[in-house]
Amino acid sequence: RLRALNRLQVIFQHLKMSKQTDSAAEVLFEKKGGAGVITLNRPKALNALNLPMIQKIYPQIKTWEQDPETFLIIIKGAGGKAFCAGGDIRALTEAGKVGDKLIQDFFIGEYRLNNAVGTCKKPYVALIDGITMGGGVGVSVHGHFRVATEKTVFAMPETAIGLFPDVGGGYFLPRLSGKIGYYLALTGCRLKGRDVLKAGIATHFVESEKLPALEKDLIALKSPSKEKIADLLNSYHMKCTIDQEKEFSLDEHMEKINSLFSANSVEEIVKKLKQDGSPFAMKQLETINKMSPTSLKLTLRQLREGASMSLQEVLRMEYRLSQACMKGHDFYEGVRAVLIDKDQSPKWKPAALEEVSDEFVDSCFKPLGNDDLKL
Repeated sequence: RLRALNRLQVIFQHLKMSKQTDSAAEVLFEKKGGAGVITLNRPKALNALNLPMIQKIYPQIKTWEQDPETFLIIIKGAGGKAFCAGGDIRALTEAGKVGDKLIQDFFIGEYRLNNAVGTCKKPYVALIDGITMGGGVGVSVHGHFRVATEKTVFAMPETAIGLFPDVGGGYFLPRLSGKIGYYLALTGCRLKGRDVLKAGIATHFVESEKLPALEKDLIALKSPSKEKIADLLNSYHMKCTIDQEKEFSLDEHMEKINSLFSANSVEEIVKKLKQDGSPFAMKQLETINKMSPTSLKLTLRQLREGASMSLQEVLRMEYRLSQACMKGHDFYEGVRAVLIDKDQSPKWKPAALEEVSDEFVDSCFKPLGNDDLKL
């Protein structure tokens, strides 16, 4: 009988192990040479980040940061379609509807992770091949190096689902040249391939099929400095000829973007777009009219304030906004319209910009006392 019991214990042990590896399989950690390699491994969900993944990545970055044998950290996505298409929005929606703690825990975890990337003492290289949106931007853009490919699709499409471009969007977007960041944030415009580099979001551009070789060469570097890593990335970047001749797709519109999106209020931006009347302006107007009016107002203020804040201050501000959105109406309605029913016709409340009062916007930015984000 003892033997049978032992056998059962062994089986249970195995089951426990397989369960662990199963959930651990959503994100893989490998130590290769002097590099710590993180692979986001939910290809069916386009590597969207959920809380268990976030809670594993954060301590791993901190461990590697302290490890004298780890010289750089590489993060990539599995499956070939996406680096990371965002956060696990559906789980948040379910949690928010029933008042589950996940709506705090998820954002706290995610923003702490964004901060860990932004303050990482080891060179951090994100291979942003494929779809890179929302939460995927948060685990890449704050690092030292972001390598885009011809398959990269960047966007911060949050205003379409009643959110705002978080994960430190308030920090990096207003720091892009001119008013590109404001334009990307309010319209959710997608940038592809070399455009991601030209907008200043990526630091390097390499052919997608050259990434395995690049990764191998990064791993092979002997106790590399940031300069050595930069040299290697530059050499790959210089050799890449894909779309080299292509103009930046926003080039012809930059003057308009800089003047139209420099207004102090969303109403003023809308007015300027109407007055301009060009096909480009009318297209932006049409896009903005579909977005959550509340999100648009929160986003413009988030970027205007974030422009002069540290990353830590921005993440604290964004946590306050995240909690305001979780208490509101538009996030749940946006997710319903875009991701669940897919009817693409959200009924925003309030439905017009004029109805979103300054008092309401102010209230979303108020400190949360003991509940504020601690970094």
